[in-house]
Amino acid sequence: MSGESKLLDAEFIQKLERLSIGAKRVFPGRQKGEKRSPRQGSSLEFADYREYAPGDDLRYVDWKAYARLEKLFVKLFVEEEDLAVHILIDASQSMLYPTENPSGTVKFDFARKIAAALGYVALSRYDRLGVAAFSQALGGRTPALRGKASAPQLFSYLESLQAGGRTDFVTSLRNYAMRHTSPGVCVILSDFYDPNWEKGVRALLSRRYQIVLIQILAPEEIKPEISGDIRLVDAETGESREVSITPAVLASYQDALRHFCIGLSDLASRQGMDYLCVTTDTPLEDVLLKSLRESGLLKG
Repeated sequence: MSGESKLLDAEFIQKLERLSIGAKRVFPGRQKGEKRSPRQGSSLEFADYREYAPGDDLRYVDWKAYARLEKLFVKLFVEEEDLAVHILIDASQSMLYPTENPSGTVKFDFARKIAAALGYVALSRYDRLGVAAFSQALGGRTPALRGKASAPQLFSYLESLQAGGRTDFVTSLRNYAMRHTSPGVCVILSDFYDPNWEKGVRALLSRRYQIVLIQILAPEEIKPEISGDIRLVDAETGESREVSITPAVLASYQDALRHFCIGLSDLASRQGMDYLCVTTDTPLEDVLLKSLRESGLLKG
């Protein structure tokens, strides 16, 4: 086990070491890892034979086949390469909800925990990992990380992040797609309250990323416990509105939120993306060891 984290406890980190990131298709890698490559190399998994050619490594000659056929054949193996894993975290002001409930988990903190867990899984399998935060623009990102020795750097980066500002999926994700042209699995952690989120995600789809959308909501957003005459203030724009909260208004709000989430799910399905909605009161182990394993993002 490598590194200590304020986001994950040591016992949970040990459980993560049994998992790996699942890719729906093969992405060309850059270094040896633990994912199947379309190329043939020298891993331990047999792939095929070909006839011996001068200069071939004699260690891979099948001498049993030579004894039977009096002809030299070389064993070919499936080469294992690393997978590029990208994790993008919404660090806008809306992710700091709920600020008024000291006992609740802030969405941004929950997103950082999921990112820490997924990042550690990638590092433990020698995948190439990059993590970045975004709000109105793309923030600083980690350098390319690989191997469990990089875990402290991952944890330090996530622990240092701060949220604030408006959400701009288009500017941020287009910028990321232009800078990072090595496709792989891209996990986006957000509440997706930016109405233009789809345009930003399309920039990554055009680069052939395998995209996983993880929507994070607070229980208070799903079932608000408010009533009477109140002033609602948009956390990102500062726009306010006087509202009389009645049972009918609450029902209308919940219906709108439900349709919003269904729309996210439907659009993700049409575009070949995976979608998962989680709430901050869900145990982290359930998210990683159950929900994300059932979705296929995590294996093991």
